[in-house]
Amino acid sequence: MRQHDKLFIGGEWVAPAGTGTIDVISPHTEEIVGRVPDGTPADMDRAVAAAREAFDHGPWPRLSFAERAEAIARLAEIYAARQGEMAELITEEMGSPITFSQLAQAPQPLGMLQFYAEYGKTFQQEEQRPGLFGPTTVRREPVGVVAAVVPWNVPQFVTMTKVAPALLAGCTIVLKPAPETPLDAYLLAEMVQEAGIPAGVLNIVPAGREAGEHLVSHPGIDKVAFTGSTAAGRRIASICGEQLKRVSLELGGKSAAIVLDDADLASSMGMLAIASLMNNGQACVAQTRILASRNRYDEVVEAVAGMVGGQPVGDPSDPTTGIGPLVAKRQQERVESYIKIGMDEGAKVVVGGLDRPYDRGWYVAPTVFSGVNNDMRIAREEIFGPVLAVIPYDDEADAIRIANDSDYGLAGTVWTSDTEHGMDIARQVRTGTYGVNCFMLEANTPFGGYKASGVGRELGPEGLSGYLEYKTISRLG
Repeated sequence: MRQHDKLFIGGEWVAPAGTGTIDVISPHTEEIVGRVPDGTPADMDRAVAAAREAFDHGPWPRLSFAERAEAIARLAEIYAARQGEMAELITEEMGSPITFSQLAQAPQPLGMLQFYAEYGKTFQQEEQRPGLFGPTTVRREPVGVVAAVVPWNVPQFVTMTKVAPALLAGCTIVLKPAPETPLDAYLLAEMVQEAGIPAGVLNIVPAGREAGEHLVSHPGIDKVAFTGSTAAGRRIASICGEQLKRVSLELGGKSAAIVLDDADLASSMGMLAIASLMNNGQACVAQTRILASRNRYDEVVEAVAGMVGGQPVGDPSDPTTGIGPLVAKRQQERVESYIKIGMDEGAKVVVGGLDRPYDRGWYVAPTVFSGVNNDMRIAREEIFGPVLAVIPYDDEADAIRIANDSDYGLAGTVWTSDTEHGMDIARQVRTGTYGVNCFMLEANTPFGGYKASGVGRELGPEGLSGYLEYKTISRLG
């Protein structure tokens, strides 16, 4: 068992203020695989004070962008050497299939570090623009102390969407990992120490909701960067609004995959499996609404059912596993409740249902519903599990209408043999990230959502901008 009894604050491993602990439970075995301190509001106060000291008086914000980029590059080298260890750790703590952990859970955070390390080499803190009375300087300065609050589903990916650009900007950070997945953050802390990042620049306190809200509300925090549910995002936005505090929110999704009539179903299903079932369906960008024309509806249902039914379900550490367990018993019960809701709404279970694949572990049967209309709860609410709804459309205009008929606007895809026509469809769907015959998040491009899917963008140059304040200095003569 991986046991930690200290918190990472001010560049040191320090004893927590309280005696509470968080048990990390394997979703596969239901056994304890780790234990960490349960951070308290007092621990958050100490972490904010350390970050505040490092920002107000420490060297980090006063380095050039190129100097900070060099430090991030050192961290990236260390991360690269340990990414296999990171992938295995995330699979152990939250049940992500090891193939997905090796494909995305560890490599994508590394890619973000590498991108910002390279981008920062030539990034200019100041630029000159012409003014009415003389040259005007536009200066970019770090926003300050950042509270980074991250979820359990892709813990390092989401951590790095915040930590990497915040580091380059010159901010200092208090990171609150989710209580389900704190172990990967401890591994990150070891890397930060080894990379020589100054004390107090990154502080890590795993904790639950009460301490998390204390952190978000703390007057020493200048910006909150949150990823999680839309309900929690609304609460955080209200707190930040009251305090006029900077905030970025990456929230839920209910993304639509539009299958056009000219799509080659045989070749599309492999990529669609990744787009819709990645991480056991526990992904905000998952394509869980499959839109098929009435002309090919039965054919698409059959193809999707074959794709889902063909996924090996089992031990997430086994490289042959396609779908592993859900993160917690409550998540298992939540997803099963939605399967029952779909059945009660009149949708037809084509594959899966309420019979659990195993007696032990938090598994659900990967499920496909047909006969779904877009007004059903299983088509409108984020389920966060391996449950897909196949929805018929009349024509392409109807497909675009259905795709846009959602409270969310995070991601989406279109599947077609005509990629240029696919681009035309992509331009009409109101989501932040879209794919034509694929789905991919790139470290150098902005990621975020429309509508209830969030506020602001992460990744790319746009992600760095969210951690900067812009100052205009005019002068005469």
